[in-house]
Amino acid sequence: MAKFKIISQFLKDISFESPNVPELFFKQDNGQAKLEINIDLQIKGAENNLFMVDLITKVHSKLEAGEKSIFLIESTYSGLVQMEEEKDEEAKKRTLLIDVPTLLFPAVRALIARLTSESGFPTFVMQPVDFAKLYEEKQAQK
Repeated sequence: MAKFKIISQFLKDISFESPNVPELFFKQDNGQAKLEINIDLQIKGAENNLFMVDLITKVHSKLEAGEKSIFLIESTYSGLVQMEEEKDEEAKKRTLLIDVPTLLFPAVRALIARLTSESGFPTFVMQPVDFAKLYEEKQAQK
């Protein structure tokens, strides 16, 4: 692991949509809901070993019957990272794609829980994400 520090972390972009409210609240039996969760990472490098790590999360809840949208949350949560000089490119990639997102994720998780709670829906708490496993899966696909 390359040595690094997070200089700042911040919410760059967020969107919450619930297009079928209040109709969803009036119906007694809306059927089963299904959840789609997508997580992506974007890394932007700059001078002096500064990097911007964007943790992009999309959570879409839909009714199974008819694919009617319950809510859609899209967020980009970012960390500005200062990394010590690192010659090993693999160590640098692993740090930016595993270690940094692991530190950013709890804030995203709390944000999504709060948004769903404030929207009138049951609070949705995302399960922890194993960024090392995601990284290994992406490497295996290449």
